[in-house]
Amino acid sequence: MECVRLAGAFRLDGPGAQHNRGHERTPKREQALASSAHSKRFAMSEDRPTPGQDFLSLDYSLTSDGKTSFFSGAFMSQTKPSLDDLRIQRKTTSQAKPGVWVWLGFVLMLLAVGVLIWWFKGDRAMEVHTALVRETATVGNERTVLNASGYVTARREATVSSKVTGKVIEVLVEEGMKVQEGQVLARLDDTNVKTSLFLAQAQLVSARNALAETRVRIREADQELNRQSGLLKARVAMQSDYDHAEASWLALKARLEQQQSDVSVGEKQVDYWQQQLDDTIIRAPFAGIVTSKNAQPGEMISPISAGGGFTRTGICTIVDMQSLEIEIDVNESYINRVESGQPVEATLDAYPDWKIPCKVIAIIPTADRQKSTVKVRVGFDKLDPRILPEMSVKVAFREAASPGSVAQRTVSVPKAAIHQEDGHDVVLVVQNNHAERRAITVSSTTDDETIVNAGLSAGEKVILDWPPGLTEGVKVKRAKP
Repeated sequence: MECVRLAGAFRLDGPGAQHNRGHERTPKREQALASSAHSKRFAMSEDRPTPGQDFLSLDYSLTSDGKTSFFSGAFMSQTKPSLDDLRIQRKTTSQAKPGVWVWLGFVLMLLAVGVLIWWFKGDRAMEVHTALVRETATVGNERTVLNASGYVTARREATVSSKVTGKVIEVLVEEGMKVQEGQVLARLDDTNVKTSLFLAQAQLVSARNALAETRVRIREADQELNRQSGLLKARVAMQSDYDHAEASWLALKARLEQQQSDVSVGEKQVDYWQQQLDDTIIRAPFAGIVTSKNAQPGEMISPISAGGGFTRTGICTIVDMQSLEIEIDVNESYINRVESGQPVEATLDAYPDWKIPCKVIAIIPTADRQKSTVKVRVGFDKLDPRILPEMSVKVAFREAASPGSVAQRTVSVPKAAIHQEDGHDVVLVVQNNHAERRAITVSSTTDDETIVNAGLSAGEKVILDWPPGLTEGVKVKRAKP
């Protein structure tokens, strides 16, 4: 007899309940179960018990004759093993191991860190400010032949006044203001001038109207004269009528010439008062800077001194800063050491460390008998905004260069480009878009310029105000201004 092992779970209401409750046994059903047991084995899944129910696992065998044998779960272990018991049950859904995702995130993080390091410290150039090394030439073995002192003066300086006497109603400038040539500085009271101008214009219009009327009268007198002339030839009119017509014509001709002169005089009157009106507007004679303001609104101003302290002679003082020079009084005993074009080194008292290159412009060919001095004019090679009029200055007249003297070539760089490292002066030079450290030899230093004897060549670019992190070999690029 061939048996098939079936596993099933049945609900039991009590200890004595029947195992086949809910399954009606019929001959046909038992025969069908017996025939299918020869070819197929099936398993019934175990149901988890719910509260209030008792379950019992049972094994039962179906025989070919339709009878059923029941065995308790205790006898299940005594059944004969088969190959189906070795089958591996696989899960329907696969789950990835958590460790794979951890390693993948770690690798991505390393890649991101590498990209950031390459971006910030890789091939990216650092922006820097640079300056060009300028060449200077100094004549060797120069020596000072004369020391003197003087003052900075302006060659073009003017106290601007008005052409007419009047009351100031508006002042448009202040000290330190830059003005252009022709710019309005102040205005005077023009009420009376405008009234006279309007009167002259009205008189001109009246004269022109009278002139037009006279021209019409002359045309009428000319026609009357021609008529009387014809009547006189026909011996119809009397000679006295002709003479009267001729006299009227000549009188109107004379009046026409007089009125034409009146019109011309009226035009000149209008031009005169128009000029008087323009003179009430005070303009700058040249471009410069206002150094003093001498008048206020409400004060009287006159081109000539009227005496007393109630009348001003000028509105303001303008100085052309491009015409600054040095005036020096040289003792006549040493004037033989000075010549035109001689190099001079000037030092302002306000900036004692600033050496200003100058040269002699002219020697005034007269002496002051009271001071026994000769005036010498010295011009600046290059003007600077720090140089102001009336500044005190000391000058050193240098010995003129001889034809055989050899010039020593030096260069100048901004002071901000030089740094101190271990007691030595160094700069960073831009070479092939990289910073190159260079040791230099400094000759002299001013407020913002340094003269270098060795270590640099004219035309090279040095880095100003080294930014943090800048070292030799770092790639650099010029910062945008």
